[in-house]
Amino acid sequence: MKDALKLFLRFLPPYKKYIILNVLTNLLGTIFQLFQFLMVIPVLKLLFETDGKAYSMMEIHFSLSEGLRESIQELRTVAINNFYAYIQYLSDTYAPFKTLVFVAVFFIIMVLLKTGFHYLSSLTMVAIRNNVVRDIRNMLYKKVLSLPIGFFTEERKGDIIARMTGDVAEIESSVLTSLDMFFKNPIIIIFTVATMIFVSWQLTLFVFILFPVAGALIGIIGKKLKQASLRSQNQMGTILSTIEESLGGLRVIKAFNAERKMTDLQKKQNEDYRKFQNKAMSRHQLASPLSEFLATVIIAAVMVYGGRLILSDQTMLEPSMFIAYIVLFYSIIQPTKAFSSAFYNIQKGMASVERMDRVLYTVNPIVNAPNPKPVEKVNDTIEYKDVWFRYGEDYVLKNVNLTIKRGQTIALVGQSGSGKSTLVDLMPRFYDIEKGNISIDGTDIREIKLNELRHLFGIVNQDPILFNDTIFNNISFGSDTATLGDVMSAAKIANAHEFILATENGFDTVIGDRGSKLSGGQRQRISIARAILKNPPILILDEATSALDTESERLVQQAIDNLMKNRTSVVIAHRLSTIRNVDLIFVLQNGEIIEQGSYQELLKMNGEFKKLHDNQFR
Repeated sequence: MKDALKLFLRFLPPYKKYIILNVLTNLLGTIFQLFQFLMVIPVLKLLFETDGKAYSMMEIHFSLSEGLRESIQELRTVAINNFYAYIQYLSDTYAPFKTLVFVAVFFIIMVLLKTGFHYLSSLTMVAIRNNVVRDIRNMLYKKVLSLPIGFFTEERKGDIIARMTGDVAEIESSVLTSLDMFFKNPIIIIFTVATMIFVSWQLTLFVFILFPVAGALIGIIGKKLKQASLRSQNQMGTILSTIEESLGGLRVIKAFNAERKMTDLQKKQNEDYRKFQNKAMSRHQLASPLSEFLATVIIAAVMVYGGRLILSDQTMLEPSMFIAYIVLFYSIIQPTKAFSSAFYNIQKGMASVERMDRVLYTVNPIVNAPNPKPVEKVNDTIEYKDVWFRYGEDYVLKNVNLTIKRGQTIALVGQSGSGKSTLVDLMPRFYDIEKGNISIDGTDIREIKLNELRHLFGIVNQDPILFNDTIFNNISFGSDTATLGDVMSAAKIANAHEFILATENGFDTVIGDRGSKLSGGQRQRISIARAILKNPPILILDEATSALDTESERLVQQAIDNLMKNRTSVVIAHRLSTIRNVDLIFVLQNGEIIEQGSYQELLKMNGEFKKLHDNQFR
């Protein structure tokens, strides 16, 4: 319960208005419910004159000087007597049958008011629940987008999706459904117990002795339920990861006839999930029968104990009031039972809360400096000085030193895994360096405001990242002010205008998931048009043509040449033929720059670059 209260305190404060309305309507509904219960037994007793006793109105005397217990007992006696006297007066004045009709109408009004206010409380609770779920989803999505790229190399995408969908749904169905219990049931229980104390403090004290025993038993099972639910939710993350990987690698699965292998893997994961769910649900389903059985045991004990008090004349409680007490006690069975069910629900849902919080409370090491410095363009140089970086234990970049002058085009070459992509990823701070510094015009990039730093860069990847949206929206992505004319101009420079007009709806054509309706060369040119529209001073090209056929490569290379004009450019290349005319080439090996110079200078060195060249052109 403590964990659930912490969760509520995190998300409920913005909805104080709804909470106040909910408490008020629940309070009124409970008061009318108590009227409904209290009047039935005494009224029937007087209407049918089961004891023949005459009642007259008594004055209320309340003085603490006589002692608190005696004063409360006197107040109780007078209140019950006056209630009986008023009902007897109605019976004598209007005849028993008319009084019965009056009481029946009054009873109906009480029920109408009770159910009406409880309905209004449910409406406010619906608003609170839906608002909180919306806030949780918004917070998770915002947090996921703000996390560094390194976070997603450690986590599986399917598991992240599971936390943003399945876990949020579990929180809604398990934890937030208990909100009503937190606001409604305590009011019902408190007011009903206060009335029970008023009727018989001895019986109520006996009940309070029995309840903790039942609560302890429910708590033990609830803790085991949370553990089972956590295993179940983790397994669902694994299943979604497999599904996501299978959809992304469907061509490979079919090409290698691996359908059986993947099906068997998914069956095993589903079977494990079934076992975890069986354990969790079996304990969850135990909540209702267990709480009902324990409540029945307590009622039986109360009936035995109360009957013994009455039969032995050890209490002033009349038999009719004892029946009223039992009716009152029955009225709190359901909310008390709801408490135990809610406890099980909360334990089940808190496993999902833990998984959600692993994302929300992940610390993002890439943050703005306390007093960031503004930078709008590159006036002089970009410089790496003694840069070291690692993902895990081993360094992937070691003591890197290089300088890129404004307007210069440099290329990074080397074998796969030599650190080329990592080196350029450090510039826009997708990762932060371990040692050394990277500066733009002498200003450490960690001192530049993050969004201003990334605004300096345009990136074209080997695998263009496009969205399931229109061509217009993909090219204008990141720009809120781009017009159709701006987008068309960028498309023309990127050699994309012609094929865009040939599509079904031109710039309004939806290109499918990751641009699946376009060819590789078309996707790449859309990606280049997006970079052209951004008009960045620094351009990063990561193997932008390596996966294309000859004709597509020619068109894309022309687009790249147009894009690189008057810009500082960093090119990652495996095809050495694409970097013959760059200003400077850096050769990386095992995270270190081992050679640098122009194309011809590196060939004359007869070193690692010469080996790479000979391997490609032999």
